Amino acid sequence: MVDYHAANNQSSAGGVQTYMEQENDWDRDLLLDPAWEKQQRKTFTAWCNSHLRKAGTQIENIEEDFRDGLKLMLLLEVISGERLPKPERGKMRVHKINNVNKALDFIASKGVKLVSIGAEEIVDGNTKMTLGMIWTIILRFAIQDISVEETSAKEGLLLWCQRKTAPYKNVNVQNFHISWKDGLAFNALIHRHRPDLINYDGLRKDDPVTNLNNAFEVAEKYLDIPKMLDAEDIVNTARPDEKAIMTYVSSFYHAFSGAQKAETAANRICKVLAVNQENEQMMEDYEKLASDLLEWIRRTIPWLENRTQEKTVNDMQAKQEDFRDYRCVHKPPKVQEKCQLEISFNTLQTKLRLSNRPAFMPSEGRMVSDINGAWHTLEGAEKGYEEWILSEIRRLERLEHLAEKFHQKAAIHESWTDGKEAMLTQKDYETSTLSEVKALLRKHEAFESDLAAHQDRVEQIAAIAQELNELDYYDSASVNARCQKICDQWDVLGAFTQSRKESLERTEKQLESIDELYLEYAKRAAPFNNWMEGAMEDLQDMFIVHNIDEIQGLIAAHEQFKSTLAEANKEREAIQAIQAEVQKIAQSNGIKLSGANPYTTITPESIDNKWEKAMDMVPQRDTALQGELNKQNSNDTLRAKFATQANTVGAYIQAKMEEIGRISIEMNGTLEDQLTSLKEYQQNIVSYTPEINTLEGYHQLIQEALIFDNQYTPYTMEHLRVGWEQLLTTIARTINEVENQILTRDAKGISQEQLYEYRASFNHFDKDHSGALMAEEFKACLISLGYDVENDKQGDSEFARIMGIVDPNGSGAVTFQAFIDFMSRETTDTDTADQVIASFKILAADKNFITADELRRELPPDQAEYCIARMAPYTGPDAITGALDYMSFSTALYGESDL
Repeated sequence: MVDYHAANNQSSAGGVQTYMEQENDWDRDLLLDPAWEKQQRKTFTAWCNSHLRKAGTQIENIEEDFRDGLKLMLLLEVISGERLPKPERGKMRVHKINNVNKALDFIASKGVKLVSIGAEEIVDGNTKMTLGMIWTIILRFAIQDISVEETSAKEGLLLWCQRKTAPYKNVNVQNFHISWKDGLAFNALIHRHRPDLINYDGLRKDDPVTNLNNAFEVAEKYLDIPKMLDAEDIVNTARPDEKAIMTYVSSFYHAFSGAQKAETAANRICKVLAVNQENEQMMEDYEKLASDLLEWIRRTIPWLENRTQEKTVNDMQAKQEDFRDYRCVHKPPKVQEKCQLEISFNTLQTKLRLSNRPAFMPSEGRMVSDINGAWHTLEGAEKGYEEWILSEIRRLERLEHLAEKFHQKAAIHESWTDGKEAMLTQKDYETSTLSEVKALLRKHEAFESDLAAHQDRVEQIAAIAQELNELDYYDSASVNARCQKICDQWDVLGAFTQSRKESLERTEKQLESIDELYLEYAKRAAPFNNWMEGAMEDLQDMFIVHNIDEIQGLIAAHEQFKSTLAEANKEREAIQAIQAEVQKIAQSNGIKLSGANPYTTITPESIDNKWEKAMDMVPQRDTALQGELNKQNSNDTLRAKFATQANTVGAYIQAKMEEIGRISIEMNGTLEDQLTSLKEYQQNIVSYTPEINTLEGYHQLIQEALIFDNQYTPYTMEHLRVGWEQLLTTIARTINEVENQILTRDAKGISQEQLYEYRASFNHFDKDHSGALMAEEFKACLISLGYDVENDKQGDSEFARIMGIVDPNGSGAVTFQAFIDFMSRETTDTDTADQVIASFKILAADKNFITADELRRELPPDQAEYCIARMAPYTGPDAITGALDYMSFSTALYGESDL
């Protein structure tokens, strides 16, 4: 049976009065309806007997058995658990009236207003008034204390029935009369709480009598609810009596009130566990994403730090192309992952704060700061790798140019030295005449002049070989071998030259004939010939320039060279004139020349041929220089295009970064309006991406053109990339802050006006617009909000306590989010560990432990298994097999101890 004592004793007089005033306006004429009167007699009689039997008595006729007031007072004592005044035992009418008045006074003392019901009418056996009085008692002691979601009495009981029967087919409870005629609603109520008692699927809607009798019999047999209604009366009445149905249904409500408490407790636990499971999933997602990102960084950095040198420019350009692919294809998704990781971390921490959970501490090495550090290392390696590639390309270009120059000069030198050793070692002067010896001596002097002229080329060859070694040329071995051979040969030629000179000088004393003209020719032809060879080398020399100034310098040098050609031509004509004079003297004096000039192998024809070749090379050189000038002009145009776009993008990024700083401080409207504005602002920034891509295109063209400097802009592509990434990350963080404020507002029930007030107070004291309050600024803000933190011992202690909450790391600064969390914590209430422990205690039937079966019966399967897997065995003195410790588990949910 149902015990109403506790609930009735807690009822307030005001609430009872309000409800009873509504219910007392019942149409007493309806009781004249025989069907309804019969139903009320049976139901009210059964209800009264269900309580009177506790006192060992009962009634047979409701209007007769209450006439003397004795059983009426006894009924009130049983259902209220209170003692009424001592009844009068006399048989006279006055004694009966006094007893009934005592009962009515007791009812009135409970806040019930009795309308038109007097003791005389009850004593006289007035059926209508007696049933009205019993209905009033039922309302006050059986129905009035029912409350579901801030509704009470009839509405609360109806809402409870609707919720309990909602999942059942053919049941639609809308009232307390015709909704119950087919009996399915009664069976659904029992099946919902005790499915083992009812085979609901075996019931038929077209057999209401069977359905009703089944429910009444099961309720009486297993739930101790007496049979208060008659199935045939309900079925045969167009509209069953509402008060009779309500009285009977209220017995079901009180019978299942314990299950209701368990369900409420289970719902609370489910809510707490759902929050915990969601947080754990977010933690696992963060750990995985952080691990994957760090692993990618770990694998990428060694590749960026690899400095394996290549042999050719093409090989290094292939590496450059791989690096460009990394920048454009592989890195952008990781930038997005890093941004998403920070957003997920901030959202998780906000949810943990809102649910009174301890802050999430990622695994060692996976903090956001660790990821930022690794990312900074990655970008450092990335920058170093790009600079190394460019420097290697320059180095290899320089090496290829030097190697070509080395082999060209070496070939010319080797061609010149070919046969020189044989010439210097011959003994022709031993059998020559004096004139022939003099000629040999002059020839040797001319050779020495030529040898000295070639000394510069040998030194140049050695210097180039040395530079190739210093620049780590891949084929340095063959270069060194060839250079060493040239140097060794040069030393031999020097030694042979000196030896032949000494031999000729020894012979010169005996041989004095010499042809001065030949000697003069040889002396002037040799340097001129060497000059022409040098000029031809210069005209064929390869050149590498990187800007207009360098090519203009080469063009100026070339023009300077062309200005000397007239003077050089005069020298050529003068040398040719010497040879012509020789021929003229020989012809004039009838001298028969032996052939070539004995002092030199340079003939007038060879001089003319070389001169013609040099003159042909001049316009070719002009064309090559002009082509390079055009190329550098084109490169300069590329620089200007890149600079124009870079200056525009740089200014845009700077302006947007400043705007974001202002927006985060000056935002107005609701948080949802702010969030919408920020997302539109973010979309506006993202729409600027084509401009970045255009700039990337210019940058690629510049790299392909091997342009290494740009005087038109202070921006580099690297700086702009970093700025762009920072801009996207900053707006994403700002949006995340507003989303977290919305979470805080919704979870803590903070009004929009409160948020405005908090934001206004925060901004007022944030003088430097840094987005954080220093300690003194925060203290002033608290004082303005009414907190007693003045500079005295008590105020300092309170301020230190508050700072420990909003700045647990001791940074000395309070962010707006921390400020909001503190203010919401001060003004709202949340679930606590004690509340969760109390909920578990209800499920455990007041035991200090709970079993796995009880968890599986009261909680959804996944959350029941979640608890079972994490609860430690209970070890108290009252422990049984399989007992689980729900207290330590609940405490651990809020971070107050370790599982």
